[in-house]
Amino acid sequence: MENYLSQNKKKIIESIRNSMVFIALIVLFIIFAVTLKDVGKGFADQGNLWNIIRQTALIAILGVGMSFSLGAGQIDLSQGSIVAVTSLVTALVLRSYGLVPALIAGLGVGVFVGALNGILIAYLGMPAFLATLGTQIVFGGVARTITSLKSIPIVDEFFKIVFGGGNVGTIPVLVIWMFAIIIFGHILLVKMPFGRKVLAIGGNAKSAFYSGINVKRTIFIVMVFSGVLAAFAGILWAGRYGGGRYSIGEGAEVSAIAASVLGGTSIMGGIASILGATAGAIMIGMIDSALVMYGLDVYQQMIVRGIVIIIAVATTHKRRDI
Repeated sequence: MENYLSQNKKKIIESIRNSMVFIALIVLFIIFAVTLKDVGKGFADQGNLWNIIRQTALIAILGVGMSFSLGAGQIDLSQGSIVAVTSLVTALVLRSYGLVPALIAGLGVGVFVGALNGILIAYLGMPAFLATLGTQIVFGGVARTITSLKSIPIVDEFFKIVFGGGNVGTIPVLVIWMFAIIIFGHILLVKMPFGRKVLAIGGNAKSAFYSGINVKRTIFIVMVFSGVLAAFAGILWAGRYGGGRYSIGEGAEVSAIAASVLGGTSIMGGIASILGATAGAIMIGMIDSALVMYGLDVYQQMIVRGIVIIIAVATTHKRRDI
């Protein structure tokens, strides 16, 4: 009986801990809604809330790929560069060859960089941090070289409506894409064998290998998956902003890491939550919007974001130690 109560208590504590990001999201919303009700139309204004969702939708998509990477005990610092190169390649190909080739070329960027990351990490044994930092720098340079720092405008209205700039009724199309990818990622991680393999590798790669999991192949697929999602985010970014540019997605990987970690994904591997990462992304968007409404300048906003990331990482370490 005592053992049963002890196990029950542990489950309750774990459940509360896993729900903390959602509780924090609600608490922050209430605080911001009350303290900023007289600023402009107020923090809780429907227009402001939709704007927050639009801003965080793409980070949430990156957060899905990052959650898989971190869950497998890896990391993908190249996401921002993939976004930038994809936006430019998509805009260039769209202008010359049309919609379908543009989508294939854009997603091809993600497959290529993701596969390169996967080969470096899984088959050549490079640490994920160093491998993806290297590809981040390389493809960041590629993004700046493709058009000599010039933007590539997109004039195809259909593309802009479907991939980032349109609405279905009152719902931004970005939100629809976001939820489609979040649902797919959640099912893949929680309900499918692949997700269990990813978390098993992140928890203990050696044990996963001895249990029959092809560790190298799984890590390779995870990195390709992260690259493809980053490329799709780049396509959506290009659609939302009406063109490709080298600065699109700059630093997005940091926000994706922060969102994932805030949502319960461990930077040590073995623990990941797609729904948590989504809540983390929305929380970051809320904080960014609130900081602007509070009148903080760009540098003060950077300080607050940094503090949020530090707290998130510290919380993750504590989680793994308990």
